[in-house]
This record gives sequence, C-alpha cells and structure tokens, in this order.
Amino acid sequence: MKRITILIADDEAEIADLIELHLKKEGYDVLKAADGQEAVQAAQAHSIDLAILDIMMPKLDGYEVIRQIRERNHMPIIFLSAKTSDLDKIAGLVRGADDYMTKPFNPMELIARVNAHLRRYKQMSQPMISGKPALEAGGVVIYPDQRIVTLYGETIELTPKEFDILHLLASYPKKVFSTENIFQHVWGEAYFETSNTVMVHIRTLRKKLHEDTNKNKLIKTVWGVGYTFNG
Repeated sequence: MKRITILIADDEAEIADLIELHLKKEGYDVLKAADGQEAVQAAQAHSIDLAILDIMMPKLDGYEVIRQIRERNHMPIIFLSAKTSDLDKIAGLVRGADDYMTKPFNPMELIARVNAHLRRYKQMSQPMISGKPALEAGGVVIYPDQRIVTLYGETIELTPKEFDILHLLASYPKKVFSTENIFQHVWGEAYFETSNTVMVHIRTLRKKLHEDTNKNKLIKTVWGVGYTFNG
C-alpha cells in the first residue's frame, strides 16, 4: 500500500521539525522545503498527498506556491501562517487553500485537520461502482462520478471543496443548508463558530459560475438561515 506523503513548506526550521515529528507519529512520510521555490520543485518531483504551506517564505511566497501547485494538482492544501486577520484568511482560501490555521498553533489540532482532509480526499478519489446521473440546472451540468462541472458546455475549474459544496446543494434543490450543515457535510468535522470558510468558498464558487452577471442566481442566500440551490 502506498504510504501517504505530506509536504511541509516553512522557512522556520523549528516549526517544520515539530510538524514533521507529529506527522511521522501518525505514520506519514514527510518532505520539507525551506522556501517557496523548493516547495514547488518538491510538489513537481514527488507524489504529494497533502501540503502544509507557510505564506511568508523566501523566493516564492505561499500564494505563488499554491498557484503553481494548483496548475497540476488538486491535493488538499493547508495554509499555516502568522498572518491572523480575517482578510488574510479569506485571501488564502480564495487562492485555493482548503484550510487556514494561524500561528501559534496546536499541533494536535493541525494533525486532526490533516487527517480529516486526507479522509475526504480519499473518499473523493474512490471509483464509483455505479454511475450517477448528471445534475443540470441553469446551464450548469454536474458530473458526480468524474467530478466535472460545465457551464454552457465549457468546463470550469473548481477546487475539491467548491465541487463538494455545489454538488451537495444541487443534490437537494430548494433545501436550505445552514453554514454549519455545509461545513459538517463537506469538511467532515465539527463547525468552528468563528469560521467563515463556507462563506468564502461560496463567494468564489459564485464567481466561477458567473453569478455576478446572472439575475436568477443558482446559489441563493436565505438571510439568517443559510444557502439553497435555486435549480
């Protein structure tokens, strides 16, 4: 069985060593990079199952690293950064991260999130025994087995979490999902009261679906309650 390999990219050696210690206790193989350029090279040269990236790194910052990784790989990526403002977190998620943790951090919480993302990613990668019918609405077609979404015939690139949110909502048209419901279904873990992760992912999802120019929005906000698929 292939062992899971996790990339740690952080120019603070003490932090990288601490994370490596905990990951190896979980049985994971670890690759470390001390700057952004090394991180990109490692992701291109090795089969990486998950990446933990700092943002403020030499040579290439975390934003550029994630941009280059996302060109060819949709593995889960967690930003671990000293940048703590809500705007920083939103910026990280918008650029394609699946999660965002701030320093100082609890190593056990980081490991719990790593495990949760890997479980979700493994489930998404499992071949389907029987084909599921495509979901269609308003020019959007969702192919669950292939995890492909097209908009008026053109394929749109979604992150794994964006696809999961869209597929969840589209599978139950008109049903209203609270932010907590969506987070628990998609991330598979307890919802953090201060988390705005779902809101950020839906915002970027709407942008990719060109909802800003669509009067009859597919993803409708039910104020004070949550979101529904208006298909």
